[in-house]
Amino acid sequence: MKIGQFSDTFLPIVDGVGRVVYNYAAALSRRGEECYVVAPMADGGYRGGYPFELVDFISMELPRQKQYSTGIPQLDPHYDARMRCIDLDVIHAHSPFVSGLEAQRLGRRRNVPVIGMFHSRYYDDFYQLTRAEMLANLAVATIVNFYLRCDEVWTVSQSSAETLFDYGYNGEIVVMPNGTPDVSPDEVNCAAARAHFHLPEAPILLYCGQMNWKKNILRILESCACLKQKGESFSLVFAGQGPDAHAIQQKAAEFNLAERTIYTGHITDETLLYGLFQCADLFVFPSLYDTSGMVVREAAAMETPSVVVRGSATAEPILDGQNGLLCEDTTESLCAAIQRALSDPEATRQIGKNARKTIYVSWDDIAAHAVERYELLIDRFKNR
Repeated sequence: MKIGQFSDTFLPIVDGVGRVVYNYAAALSRRGEECYVVAPMADGGYRGGYPFELVDFISMELPRQKQYSTGIPQLDPHYDARMRCIDLDVIHAHSPFVSGLEAQRLGRRRNVPVIGMFHSRYYDDFYQLTRAEMLANLAVATIVNFYLRCDEVWTVSQSSAETLFDYGYNGEIVVMPNGTPDVSPDEVNCAAARAHFHLPEAPILLYCGQMNWKKNILRILESCACLKQKGESFSLVFAGQGPDAHAIQQKAAEFNLAERTIYTGHITDETLLYGLFQCADLFVFPSLYDTSGMVVREAAAMETPSVVVRGSATAEPILDGQNGLLCEDTTESLCAAIQRALSDPEATRQIGKNARKTIYVSWDDIAAHAVERYELLIDRFKNR
């Protein structure tokens, strides 16, 4: 089967959608499918050696989001020439923007079915960017129209499906959760991460993701300040990059947490990344923005329990006290949940082992399910 994965972000840009696209393409390729990733060009690093073909088009940086880029694929003659040589059986669009619109254009022209995958809380993004409710609502209406034009719509969680319905979408939705890379605890990698990042012997509280206030990072800082006042021993590790990295460091200093905090920046070495997950005593992820919480699954793969906000998308697979910890979206509640984990290390380790058994799902399993859906859609499309 020839499958096109269309995205507005891809490696070396590190965000959730780009990583999802990579893992879909890699897992599908391992199954023997012929996979193509279509995305804007990026200057951030080497983009080769993949087990699938990358077809990129000329792009430019977005003015206020410099880590992202965009372009007009049809105006790139090299892209156009390459795509003319590629026959696709199904198109999987991971964005309702430039790449998604290109996916729909090709789908209509070639009579190929298009799946639209809903990943993000776009209203929040546009409101944060414009601070104008009317503009954010107009953008959401345009996005809903995109998904209404798709032949099938997937979301990464039940919570994200409900968000899309709240936006005004009224069609059918297939929930297709994200997977986790095929990793498992490895003491060698853990020791390497501990040495590389100079981790202390104190319990490690880990956040991994974009350094962006929309991820509820202020709640983490407030809760850690509370823990410090209560006399708890811990070290807080932030792994990731993002537009608010400097402001987050400043705020941590204001909370007198500078000596308790480690900033790793973007981690390109996966053995160090998963070693860091394994070193952590608790993964702290109170984000209300994320629609899937792939990092929670990655923590589970390394037998590290997570504390997340009750009712959030990331909380969907969590049973409080069994395979993770739940809290309310308050400083007091998150602080209490972390303190609960730190007070009983043996019980916390068992929760982490349970997380591995109940939350971890491999990308190969997700790819197998996706292929079944692709085949059903292709058959339905041919017989319509």
